[in-house]
Amino acid sequence: MQSFRLPPRSGAEGDTRGEHFTIMADTMNTGRVTIPTDVDVVPETLELLKRWGADAIRDCDGTDYPEELKGVDAKVYSTYYTTRKDNAWAKANPDEVQQCYIMTGFHTAAGGPLSIPLMQGISTELMQVNTRDDIKRWWEVVDRTTGEPIPQGAWRYDGETGCVVVDAPEEFHDYTVSFLAYLIWDPVHMYNAVTNGWKDFEHQITFDVRQPKTRRFTMERLRKFIADHPYVNVIRYTTFFHQFTLVFDELKREKYVDWYGYSASVSPHILEKFEKEAGYPFRPEFIIDQGYYNNQYRTPSKQFKDFMAFQRREVAALAKEMVDITHELGKEAMMFLGDHWIGTEPYLDEFKTIGLDAVVGSVGNGSTLRLISDIPGVRYTEGRFLPYFFPDTFHEGGDPVREAKENWVTARRAILRKPIDRIGYGGYLKLACQFPDFTDYVESVCREFRELYVNIKGTTPYCVKTVAVLNSWGRARSWGCHMVHHALYQKQNYSYAGVIEALSGAPYDVRFLSFDEVKADPHALDGVDVLINVGDGDTAHTGGAVWEDPEVSAAVKRFVYNGGGLIGVGEPAGHQYQGRYLQLAGVLGVEKETGFTLNYDKYNWEEHPDHFILADCQGEVDFGEGKKSMYALQGAQVLVQRDREVQLAANEYGRGRAVYISGLPYSFANSRLLHRAVLWSAHSEDQLNLWLSSNWNVDVHAYVKNGKFCVVNNTYEPQSTTVWTDQGEGFPLELEANEIKWFEI
Repeated sequence: MQSFRLPPRSGAEGDTRGEHFTIMADTMNTGRVTIPTDVDVVPETLELLKRWGADAIRDCDGTDYPEELKGVDAKVYSTYYTTRKDNAWAKANPDEVQQCYIMTGFHTAAGGPLSIPLMQGISTELMQVNTRDDIKRWWEVVDRTTGEPIPQGAWRYDGETGCVVVDAPEEFHDYTVSFLAYLIWDPVHMYNAVTNGWKDFEHQITFDVRQPKTRRFTMERLRKFIADHPYVNVIRYTTFFHQFTLVFDELKREKYVDWYGYSASVSPHILEKFEKEAGYPFRPEFIIDQGYYNNQYRTPSKQFKDFMAFQRREVAALAKEMVDITHELGKEAMMFLGDHWIGTEPYLDEFKTIGLDAVVGSVGNGSTLRLISDIPGVRYTEGRFLPYFFPDTFHEGGDPVREAKENWVTARRAILRKPIDRIGYGGYLKLACQFPDFTDYVESVCREFRELYVNIKGTTPYCVKTVAVLNSWGRARSWGCHMVHHALYQKQNYSYAGVIEALSGAPYDVRFLSFDEVKADPHALDGVDVLINVGDGDTAHTGGAVWEDPEVSAAVKRFVYNGGGLIGVGEPAGHQYQGRYLQLAGVLGVEKETGFTLNYDKYNWEEHPDHFILADCQGEVDFGEGKKSMYALQGAQVLVQRDREVQLAANEYGRGRAVYISGLPYSFANSRLLHRAVLWSAHSEDQLNLWLSSNWNVDVHAYVKNGKFCVVNNTYEPQSTTVWTDQGEGFPLELEANEIKWFEI
């Protein structure tokens, strides 16, 4: 076995337009990197262009592009806002400012009229109640005790107090109001202003490009922008038209954040069009969803799925108009996967019709990298690495190097499975330059990324199995399962998000399937080796009431019975129905005690520590938050139980196998445990020592069809390991901190 390096590739990134500018040669030392700039960091920009080997420069929110850099031999990205940065238009057309559905808090009637303040707990700098449109049609007062809307004649709005008044409520019933509000300050602009402590600036108002007047204005505005910026090569749309749900309270604190939220994609104009297409009246509750706002943990209703599909079609058609103009005028069109991205879900069919050249997104970990790199239908993808150059990290006493190291080592695993085409950074370059150890480290990251790209772009990574994550969303939430606000930690979900993170760098062909697909298509599970269902019961991720559908339940059971594998994590198929809580209890060999079966004795507690799945474990397995009250059915093998609560179990079902895990936070050790669980459930224990490292801190990524493989130290400490190839032979290997070694097959 010999270490090797491929020769540098020459040529450009594949740009078919923009021959008017020069792209730096794609070598190991130059290219595939984007850096931010500003008017006060011109010398620093030029220095880092050289040191980091960057071939593209971007402006950021709150920055301007320096005149001195307009002739630099690099691509220029210009951040373009379709919905803001033109307050003159927004103020002249207040009826076409963007709107959002909001629900008040719960208010209890205790006798006499009930007054419900609309803006309590909401920043009045962010939102303004919309009384311009017909409030009786577009607002809704709901008796939350009964779950029913009350008649329109039973409530009124008092403009002086800003309250909705219910004159004769039912005593001790709870009431809420769902109403439309204008977004009088763009939520992202507000976030940036609050985070950075901006002073003495004008709040940018968000206007609605879907509205007739603003639509015409926007297309003219885009043409003018491109004409006025001839030095710009790439129009980086941020994003298109509708901001994900981001609400602040009276103290300018984040109150509610949902990266997938659709509540700010509404207006009477939009909703009337939806009604015509759907053939039924719209209710605010379709969006409000009891105040949960249809976040991705909620099992989506038919009406909400109809609304999302309608929005995708409308947004895609309008975005295509803008992209066509961009191309007509000789520029590339890039979309930032964030901010106003609602309606442009990149894995669904409508997205491909937009005709974008590229997508860029923020990389928080391996799963968010795969969220970007797996996007079909664009010429290239780019990841914006962390930390963002903001003062929340770059301050006296801050440690941006630590964050950068964590970010890179987690993302790198995913890059080795499916690479993005470019990397970049954002924020205020001036802040980064105050930390020379950080700029040194990023230089090494840029160099290493180019090395990875040259070696693996266009290759086919070895996949030992095909694994499908089954939930209510399917492709729409590819790699974003259990994401609340990008890749931020949540105590209640890290034990589930860890599974998706482990999959992002694992040797599998990973798919995302919805229950709707399983129900509609008898061949939906063809080619799948192992199904994974992860999450709490009665959520969109595990399915909830969907398991009452016999077609869905039977399809999954049939799949396992006929030889397929199933891995359930947390409360898989959790929903109280017909004498069971886990609707796949018979398959998994595990059930949850919910109080209804206390009368039944449980005898299966004997542990089997010598099982194949546990063979690599050293010490106790980390199940994260785990699950309480799980017990094994007769016939199942308990692998780990703690205080008579099952944490890990294995079960035979027909010709198939199932594994239950109470939780699986991301770690290298847990990634190995999941790998063994996949192989065991697929009856493939004999494929363990294929392209594997004995040390779970070290990964092996094979590209068999391309005749090479690499061994990667995922830590910042030296590691020793034995590496197995496809020959069944192991060889010892020493790796320096964070080192990658390449080998020919």
